[in-house]
Amino acid sequence: MSDKTLSRKDAIDSVWKLADSIDFCFLITWDGERQRARPLSARPDRDENRIYFLIGVEGEKDDQIAKFPTVSLAFADVRSHDYLALTGQAEVTNDREKIRELWSGADRAFWDDADDPSIRLLSVTPEDAELWLGPNRLIAGAKMLGAALTGAKADFGENVKVDHL
Repeated sequence: MSDKTLSRKDAIDSVWKLADSIDFCFLITWDGERQRARPLSARPDRDENRIYFLIGVEGEKDDQIAKFPTVSLAFADVRSHDYLALTGQAEVTNDREKIRELWSGADRAFWDDADDPSIRLLSVTPEDAELWLGPNRLIAGAKMLGAALTGAKADFGENVKVDHL
């Protein structure tokens, strides 16, 4: 992977574009002894500088976030070899208005409707990010083959760190 540098603006644009296009990510919490990862559907809102999730009230994640609000989000688009890791501050609330605003038909797989009392809103305010922008699968395969044949190292795209989103 190369260490080419995008401009700060382009890097931030890429962070939000990836978070918006990938949809599902892993939420990684800490319980004081170990990490726990859970797949969740992300609802990024760049204008609010938040990534929202609808979550169930049950489970240990609420207590973990209350005690250790720094979380990580890991997004992966394996077809294009694009990856995004975010660190930020999380908060779980019962903001019924925002829950109704974010509700979609896909949420019926988990709850009857947006007014289900067991739905909570998880908000993550991103602080730092690292992204890897790679070529699509066809190009990546060609680069791997070329590297294998020539013995050269394959260049799989850009790796960028963004502090203080």
